[in-house]
Order: sequence, then structure tokens, then C-alpha cells
Amino acid sequence: MSLILPVIMCGGSGTRMWPLSRESYPKQFLPLISDESSFIESLRMMSRPDIFAAPIAISNKDYRFLVGEQMQIAGVKGEIVLEPTRRDSGPAVAIAAELAFRRSPDTIVAMLAADHSILDREGFVSLCQQAAKTAAKGYIVTLGVKPDHAATGYGYIRPGASVDEHAFAVAGFTEKPDEVRAQQFVDAGYLWNSGNFFFRADVMRSEIERFEPAISEAARAAVDNAREDLDFLVLDEASFALAPKKSIDYAVMERTEKAAVMPADVGWSDIGSWAAVGALSSPDEDGNVMRGEGVIMDAKNVYLRSDEGLTAVVGVSDVIVVNTGDATLVVAASAANRVKDLVERLKLEGRREPLEHRRVYRPWGYYQTIDLGDRYQVKRISVRPGAALSLQKHHHRSEHWIVVRGAAQVTIDAQDKLVHENESIYLPIGCVHRLSNPGKIDIELIEVQTGSYLGEDDIVRIEDRYNRE
Repeated sequence: MSLILPVIMCGGSGTRMWPLSRESYPKQFLPLISDESSFIESLRMMSRPDIFAAPIAISNKDYRFLVGEQMQIAGVKGEIVLEPTRRDSGPAVAIAAELAFRRSPDTIVAMLAADHSILDREGFVSLCQQAAKTAAKGYIVTLGVKPDHAATGYGYIRPGASVDEHAFAVAGFTEKPDEVRAQQFVDAGYLWNSGNFFFRADVMRSEIERFEPAISEAARAAVDNAREDLDFLVLDEASFALAPKKSIDYAVMERTEKAAVMPADVGWSDIGSWAAVGALSSPDEDGNVMRGEGVIMDAKNVYLRSDEGLTAVVGVSDVIVVNTGDATLVVAASAANRVKDLVERLKLEGRREPLEHRRVYRPWGYYQTIDLGDRYQVKRISVRPGAALSLQKHHHRSEHWIVVRGAAQVTIDAQDKLVHENESIYLPIGCVHRLSNPGKIDIELIEVQTGSYLGEDDIVRIEDRYNRE
């Protein structure tokens, strides 16, 4: 067989994993289970040049630099396709099918989610090869996970007659059931719907055109009118916006006669809640899991994650505690699925915490607010070697930069100056300035802002190597 084309969907917002996962830095890019993100782990699983072609990552435009950076960390070269707006999985699959079809109509696509965990990676790769063989016959194959309990948070698939030695026709899809029906499904041999799909490009393309012509037309136009921006392929915004928001399950899988399911027993989890993270971790003899600096006393079945400072839990069992420095979540383990509702409430209240961390990542590094008051703000800024901020100016604030590590190349009104460690420079209101890192180590500096308005939208970019607006 020809190589399988892995297409990894990595544009979701991951609200169920708040406060660690936030809209500007969602769960697929975070180290939740191990020291690497699930996106990096997915890329590594696909790094078999004898089995897989170079991957395509489909993501939201806001995550483009996160995707690029993590592909570099994984040591994987591939294509990054950017959606200008979120339209659910149906349009994303349509884009993947269109891109693959233009390579070759019989290209076998593995459509994978970036925010899932697979414990048996070799087993999963073998499943991919088996699923590709079934897909080559014209089936749209989904992996159905063998349940280990009666979960109410997953959709279920009822297998029908066998189509080959590994797969079965799909006899029916069922949405998330209550506990009684979930147990009935498990007893009857139903499988969890994993959301991973394998298909021949021409088959999926024709099925989308058959059932959802508006999605098909929007996808083709979005690819036809796409533009290259640095290392990214940006889909045409006007065309893509015409695609109806619909999951691939509703759009195709529940309607096609070509759906097949392949049982999978590879230690799969969608990492859909903090309870799921706890279940994938290694507890102590009391069932407690601790990550970061924390103390657990006289308590059982506690998941504690403390990313900043000491967090202590005493005498309270069956709880999840997550501390990120600027936000702390305390939730009963049985109510872990309600975190999404909490995030929606915080958004309605206009809170910043659901949207971004105190540390905000940029393509050149990050900044972190240390103190904020009336007419002043203090930030810690880190700039990677070879990176540079945009050439910019501000209408409402002045800035004072104190370099505490490395050496910064600073441009002020067309004049360049090298500012070393333990030196500082003042940037008056309205000056045109830029900071870059010409060295081999990260620059770290303290920025003190003063002025009548300190918002990030008081940045007038004159020139930017990252093509930001």
C-alpha cells in the first residue's frame, strides 16, 4: 500500500481542562499526562516514514505558532493548514479530503484528534495499517474503543456484520446515554466512538458532496482561494465561513452506508476531564495523584496539580484541585464534567481567566504580568535567540526595559543600541521601537509600563516578521 496521510485536527479550545487549558493555549498543546503535549505525542506516533506520509495539521489561525513550534520540538516536518474560523469537524474533514484528493484520489487519510491519549502506541500504529486496508476497499472506518466501564460521556457504536477480518459494518450510532443505557450498551458489545477516521480521499469527498453540498462547496473554494503565509496555508476566510457548523458524525457517518468500525484496545482516552487525567496518572496507595509542589494529608482519591506555589489539601477526599497561580479550581471528582459550564459562566462575567494565562505566549517568546495598578504595569518578558518583537509604537504609554539576562538589540526611532545584562533603556510615548535577540541564550527583561491606557491593543505594528496584524 501507499503511505497513509495523517491529518491531525488541533484547533479545539479544551474548556473542560480549565484552568490549565485556556482559549489562547488549549489542552492539546499542554503536558497533561506526561512531560509532552498530546499533539507532540500524536506527531511522534506518526513519525514512521515507512508507514506515514508527512502529516498535515489543521488548526485555528490563533494557534499557528504553537503548532509550528511543537512540530519543531517533535522533529516533524509537515504542512500546517489554518482555519480562519471554527466550523466543527465536518468542514475540517472536508478540507482534508480535498487536499488529499488533489494529491491523488486514492490517498488514504488518517483523520486524528490531537487531544487524545494513546497508551499503546505500537498497537495504535498497527491499527492504522489495518484500518487503511479496509478504507482502501471504499469504507469509511472509525476506531471503536472497547469500553472498560459504562461511561456516559462518550457516544457509542453498535457493530454489525463483519466486512473483513478486522472491521464491522456500523449498525448504528448512539449519542451519550444515561448510566442505565450505557451499561446495556457495554453488555451488548457496543464500542465507544473515538472520533478517529480512515478513508480514501475520493470516497469521503463524494460522501460529503452527497450529504452536505454546502460544506463540500465551501471546502473546495476555501482551498482554491487559499494563500501561503510564511510556513502556513491559510484557507480563504469568505469561502470557509459559508460551511455550516456540523460534526463529521452528523454530516456523514450517521448517514452513509459505507461506515465501518474497527475495535480498538490501545489504552485510548479523549482526556475529556480532570477525572480522566487522574485516571491516566499513577496514584499512591491512597489513590492520590500529585503534580507540582503540594501536600495531601488525611485524604484519599485526590488529584492535585500545582503549577505555581504550594497547594495543600487536608481532610477532603474525592476532589480535584488545580492551581495555576492566577486561578484555582476545586471540584468534586464526581462533578468534573461541569468545569465546561463554569468556564461559560466566567466568560459571561467578562473574566480574563478563561481566555488567557497570566503568562501569554507569542511567536518570539512570552510575557507575564508581575504587577498591575492604576497607570502602571510590570511585566517579565522572555525572547528566544534569533527572535524579535514587531517594530511598533504606543499612543498611551511609555516603557522602561531592564535587561536581567542576555543582551538585547534595541531600536528606537531608527537608532540601534545593544543593552546588556543589568542595563536599562527608556522608551518614551510615541517612539518607534523594536527589541530583538541577536545572542545564543534567551533574553529576560523586566518591563515597566506607565500611562493612561495599558491594553495590548495599544500596539501599532509597523513591521512584523510573523505577519501579525
